[in-house]
Amino acid sequence: MNRTFDPFHDIDRLFAEAARTPASVAMPMDLYRDGDKYVAAIDLPGVDPASIDIDVEEGTLTIRAERRSHAGEDAQWLSRERAVGTFARRLNLGSGLATDRISADYSDGVLSLTIPVSEAAKPRKIQVQHGTSGTNEIA
Repeated sequence: MNRTFDPFHDIDRLFAEAARTPASVAMPMDLYRDGDKYVAAIDLPGVDPASIDIDVEEGTLTIRAERRSHAGEDAQWLSRERAVGTFARRLNLGSGLATDRISADYSDGVLSLTIPVSEAAKPRKIQVQHGTSGTNEIA
């Protein structure tokens, strides 16, 4: 098997891993539409609910949360796979959402956001009026 030597391959891989958004790793999310609302389920295990902060500004929903380490300063780590620190994730919201009615619930390590569709964006039927056509007489 013949391999070509690429001295930049490992460097490119290293930079690609460093550029990965830690929020998507630390805050995995499912997003789906259920009737007249969107639901986002975001995994936040081990996060203190008081540290969760959710803002909506100019069509962008921002979620911030903090996971702290419970180990003491003298702890000798054998394996450390759970990320700690403050994490943020942004969602660009399209038009037609009722951002003033977004609700949030945190239960069993999952943050659930419910984002309703605005009334103006919901499909609706237009009634056709039946009328009698009169004739205009000029006297």
